[in-house]
Amino acid sequence: MLGPIEHFLTAIGLVLVIEGALYALFPAGMQRMMAQALALPQNMLRLGGLTFAVIGFWMVYFVQN
Repeated sequence: MLGPIEHFLTAIGLVLVIEGALYALFPAGMQRMMAQALALPQNMLRLGGLTFAVIGFWMVYFVQN
């Protein structure tokens, strides 16, 4: 049975796999996305990041319980 550290490291590893695959498969699309992100105001980026963090936390919580 995995402990909390192993679960955390597994989650970080999965994030790296998914993000790395996106950059490897769609480099031009990722560059466009970064350029669009640079054009957004910081408060919109912060709200988007917070929204996705809450959704991710909610998903993990309900899958684990």
